[in-house]
Amino acid sequence: MAIWQGDSLRKPTGARSIRHQNKRNAEFGRIPSETKIGDEIRKTIETRGGNQKIRATSAKKINVVNPADNTTQTVEMKTVLENNANAHFVRRNIITKGALIETDIGTVKITSRPGQDGIINGILTE
Repeated sequence: MAIWQGDSLRKPTGARSIRHQNKRNAEFGRIPSETKIGDEIRKTIETRGGNQKIRATSAKKINVVNPADNTTQTVEMKTVLENNANAHFVRRNIITKGALIETDIGTVKITSRPGQDGIINGILTE
């Protein structure tokens, strides 16, 4: 069955909603990209309106901003330390926005959305 992002078939009380229309093609979703630490792999997908998104399915490097002196550098990622999106993402090394990553220069918090943007940016935390 397809991933569907339309309204629920139930009301907040638990009663069934009366449908005024069927499911629409625009309400379909896609499988999450689940960006991992590894060799650089990016996919381009077409979105609604003929636009494109670049999805990072795996990445090795991250652009890190140091807030102390406002410099940016590209460093290699080692492992995922914490991920609030899902506790199981830590052991699978899946990167999402808000995840804490261990790098050569210290702990970095992800500020971009790798599955939407195709690039990984982060800010150094002490």
